[in-house]
Amino acid sequence: PQAPAPEPPPAPQIEEIAPTEGRLERLRGRLARSQNALGRSMLGLIGGGDLDEDAWQDVEDTLLVADLGPVVAESVISQLRGRLASSDVRTEADAKAVLRDVLIKELQPGMDRSIRALPHDDHPSVLLIVGVNGTGKTTTVGKLARVLVADGRRVVLGAADTFRAAAADQLQTWASRVGAEVVRGPEGADPASVAFDAVDKGIVAGADVVLIDTAGRLHTKVGLMDELDKVKRVVTRRAAVDEVLLVLDATIGQNGLAQARVFAEVVEITGAVLTKLDGTAKGGIVFRVQQELGVPVKLVGLGEGPDDLAPFEPAAFVDALLG
Repeated sequence: PQAPAPEPPPAPQIEEIAPTEGRLERLRGRLARSQNALGRSMLGLIGGGDLDEDAWQDVEDTLLVADLGPVVAESVISQLRGRLASSDVRTEADAKAVLRDVLIKELQPGMDRSIRALPHDDHPSVLLIVGVNGTGKTTTVGKLARVLVADGRRVVLGAADTFRAAAADQLQTWASRVGAEVVRGPEGADPASVAFDAVDKGIVAGADVVLIDTAGRLHTKVGLMDELDKVKRVVTRRAAVDEVLLVLDATIGQNGLAQARVFAEVVEITGAVLTKLDGTAKGGIVFRVQQELGVPVKLVGLGEGPDDLAPFEPAAFVDALLG
């Protein structure tokens, strides 16, 4: 008798993706519950109106403790001094409105926070994702793929972090959940050649966007520079690189900023992604990243869930911060 035909493997289950609107709202509760909500401490200080120099010193200390950094703290204080001196701030609600205004302005709401993820000139847009290992870089690539697929984009992922076998496997898992394709090479393969193949695949497949996960090895600045520079140079032979997004862990403060500066010197960053923002009681790091790197924070990670990556909105963030 004839052997039964083998069953075809089941098609991967494509998941339902939560909408991106309103994701930042979830942060409000988390920041408000944190022990040192900036809003409460600041309003306690400025809510009463007239401040003497000691009180202003306390305001500055509060801003520094919240991780805003000296440059931003000074700017916020000079604006607050001006606004409180010239306006009729009589109640805590008045003070809160002034503080909200100043903080939103400090985040430069006019900065372009869109992700350039539409095809142009007959090829997909190309996004390089860079950052130190451990910041949640590969996970961010997976979550960003979900956001783009939810927006109706066809996505190809390039696993150019070839030094960690787990990185390509992780990417493969994310991709299969949303129906995206992954291009990977053998472990230890040249990252630039994998990135090139991913862009090639994107062009042939008529994809809208190619996301490339790069190796996050801060071995030596020169080594990192050569590696990222080569990836970018090789990819550019096939298509322009539209975005270089730097992934930073919001909980590591100062140390993370030092690493960020190295990346910014190596490759032209177009925007930052701050992960684990729900895990920091401070939140002020957002101001500092923008001020020190001169690029907008475009996305923030708010938790472990697959749909916990949110477009960054200054007003919604400040409202969350002020509780």
